[in-house]
Amino acid sequence: MASRGNPAEARRPAARLYLVTPPDPAGLAGPLADALAAADVAAVLLRLPATDERTQVDHAKAVAPTVQDKGAALLLDGHPDLVARAGADGAHVSGPAALEVALAALKPARIVGCGGLDTRHDAMLAAEAGADYVMFGEPDANGDRPSFAAIADRVAWWAELFEVPCVGFAASLDEVEPLAAAGADFVAVGDCVFADGRGSAAAVADAARRLAVVETTA
Repeated sequence: MASRGNPAEARRPAARLYLVTPPDPAGLAGPLADALAAADVAAVLLRLPATDERTQVDHAKAVAPTVQDKGAALLLDGHPDLVARAGADGAHVSGPAALEVALAALKPARIVGCGGLDTRHDAMLAAEAGADYVMFGEPDANGDRPSFAAIADRVAWWAELFEVPCVGFAASLDEVEPLAAAGADFVAVGDCVFADGRGSAAAVADAARRLAVVETTA
C-alpha cells in the first residue's frame, strides 16, 4: 500500500478500494471472493471472530489465498501477534499505544496501519512513528464516529500536507466519491458492501464506479 505522492507535485493516481470484512465470519468466503472478482481492491481488513487464537489463525489462513491470489494485501484487524502465524501481510491497529506494539512486532517486514486517531496530532505522531497508512472515519467500538463533514475535512487536510497514505472510511456507498475527491489514497468499505441487498460483487462494482467518476473529473 504505497503512497500516491504529494498531490502538490503531481497528479495523484486514482484512489483504490480497501475492503473491511463483517465481524461474523460465517458465510464470508463466497461474498468475499465475489467482491474481489468484481473490481480492483488494494487490501482486505479481516475482522477476526472473538474466539481462541487457534480458531482465529485457522480463519485467517482459510481467507488468505482468496485475498492474496487477487493481489490484495491481507491485514488483520488488531492481533499483530497472529500475523505471521496466519500468513497475513500485516495488521491494522487502533490508537498510538497499539501502534507502538505492532510496529515493534511487524516492521519492517509487514504492513502496519493505524486508525483510532482522535486528533490531528495523533495522526501526525502515527505517521512519524512509522505507520504505513492512517485511517480516518472508522466507527469506534460503540459504532460512533465523527460527522462525515469532519471526516472529509481530515482527509483533505492530510492529503494536502503529508506523504503517508490515508484511508477514508465510507459508511455508505454515497460517501465513497466525496472521500476520494477529498484526497483519500484508499477508501474503506465494509458493511455497505457486505450487507448490500444486490450482493457484494454488485456493491463493490458500484463503489469502483464512484471512484472512477473522481478520476475522470480530476
